[in-house]
Amino acid sequence: MANTYSQIYVQVVFAVHGRDNLIKSEWRDELYKYITGIVKNHEQKLIVIGGISNHIHILLGIKPNIALSDLVREIKANSSRFINERKFVRGKFYWQEGFGAFSYSHSQLDAVIRYIENQETHHAEKSFKDEYKGFLRNFRVEHDEKYLFEWLE
Repeated sequence: MANTYSQIYVQVVFAVHGRDNLIKSEWRDELYKYITGIVKNHEQKLIVIGGISNHIHILLGIKPNIALSDLVREIKANSSRFINERKFVRGKFYWQEGFGAFSYSHSQLDAVIRYIENQETHHAEKSFKDEYKGFLRNFRVEHDEKYLFEWLE
């Protein structure tokens, strides 16, 4: 798209189905590299990726040549296939339905990057459920809690 200029930063968050602790540290970096390749193949920019055993955060620089939902669907489908083909987990791996997406300005990027890079430390004090509900509250995203996750108590 000639003469189209944009600067769109989005943090995408999604969890393992059932919030199971299946993303093991032994193969997490390999998964992140694979996801980075998916993003690059779609001509988008992955700024940072991080998470813990039950969910991931991806900070993206998005161009307006793809719908975010299409990109996330590609990431989730292909990374699930990657995990299953390599037999990283016993049984079938898949991600929860849906995702969270939260936008940021350029001036906020350093803080978001630090936040994503420090997921292990952060989640020693806060559950994923509390973190995610906090995002929804802080970004004023309307939602019905009974539909948030299949595992929400």
